[in-house]
Amino acid sequence: SHTAEALAAAFREMFRSWGIPTEKAHVIRRDNAKNMVKAMKDADLPSLPCMAHTLQLVVAEGRLYAIATLLDLRYKDRYFPDALKPQLRVLLLGILATRSGSSPEQHEKRSEASGSEPPEKVPRAGSLQAMYEELLDGDVEHGAGSNDSSQNASQMNLFLSEPLLPRSGQPLAFWQDNKSRFPALAEAARAYLCAPCTSVDSERLFSTAANVVDEKRNRLTSKNAEMLIFINKNLTLMRMK
Repeated sequence: SHTAEALAAAFREMFRSWGIPTEKAHVIRRDNAKNMVKAMKDADLPSLPCMAHTLQLVVAEGRLYAIATLLDLRYKDRYFPDALKPQLRVLLLGILATRSGSSPEQHEKRSEASGSEPPEKVPRAGSLQAMYEELLDGDVEHGAGSNDSSQNASQMNLFLSEPLLPRSGQPLAFWQDNKSRFPALAEAARAYLCAPCTSVDSERLFSTAANVVDEKRNRLTSKNAEMLIFINKNLTLMRMK
């Protein structure tokens, strides 16, 4: 059994049978599984997670954060551990390939470029020459996908090699101005950088609504309440202009 209780008991028995006081255990290296975390805690043993497992979890569970950081001109991959950078690049290329491959507009353009009607399949002839030509035709079709992957990789490498933006820079403005240079990356940036990093603004909006719609204004219509909240949040911007 691999429950936390069973693992804790096994560790206690191991220390007892070897005659090692648990106080002498400096640290036990473990993975990030919950049963292992609880087992070490129940056995009162100091432990640390495996760094390799932790890096894997950053990619697997922190996928949104990792890609958003890569596409942020102020950070890119500069602050990731060197061991993690190749995995992150592969992850980004996979996302670019998925987005380009699943786009109905791009699929339609490719279909129009290759002709309005699909070519008729020619029955396979018995000669080796005919079979060889059929294999070459398949390689040509596969080459279109490979070309997309090569372009995505070139965009990514060029983007990551350029200097970082200052901390006060505007990543979204950069992507708007450079979408012709990095079309695939710009499309991904629109998806991954659109979410705010915190919910503070939403919480402040609720607080503003509570101040506007108070007991003395409980008869406000929803339209007027929305208008007052909008003015409250944007009046400072109007004054700046």
